[in-house]
Amino acid sequence: MRVIAGSARRLLLKTVDGLDTRPTTDRIKETLFNMLQPSIPDCIFLDLFSGSGAIGIEALSRGASLAVLVENNPKAVDCIRENLSRTKLEDRAVVMGNDVISSLRKLEGKNYVFDIIFMDPPYNKGWEQQVLTYLSGSPMADENTTIIIEAAKETDFAWLTAAGYDLIKSKEYKTNKHVFVAKGEKHE
Repeated sequence: MRVIAGSARRLLLKTVDGLDTRPTTDRIKETLFNMLQPSIPDCIFLDLFSGSGAIGIEALSRGASLAVLVENNPKAVDCIRENLSRTKLEDRAVVMGNDVISSLRKLEGKNYVFDIIFMDPPYNKGWEQQVLTYLSGSPMADENTTIIIEAAKETDFAWLTAAGYDLIKSKEYKTNKHVFVAKGEKHE
């Protein structure tokens, strides 16, 4: 796995050993960032369920002003810190080694309004709905925040509208998909 573009282009990233994390492939990461590229420069990026940190690091490499990376697994947190050091991007990153909901609570007092929120939770565990329910009442995500969820292909998002979100688009791959959502009715 490597950084695809930007200041850390071509640098290899360490991954976490074992089956607890599921790194996004370079091809899928490239497709994702091709869609996001106009919004990346100077954005404030939140990477939830960060794993190795590859998505947040890619955002930083492409010009995000700040990335907050949230990961609960201590080995993955060490991996993120090593990857940030390797790419020399640690000065624009905040790493939080807590579960996602606890981390979101801690971030509430920091006055962040994220431009892009990416989450790649464990598949089929309901985390998507828990996180979006939390964010629906949070000023950290507003109607201009793009939220991307990486999920198993079969994951049903029929609940989005009732939770206060609009589906912007969905991009399917062989076994998973990226679902782009935003608060409110701005993106119909």
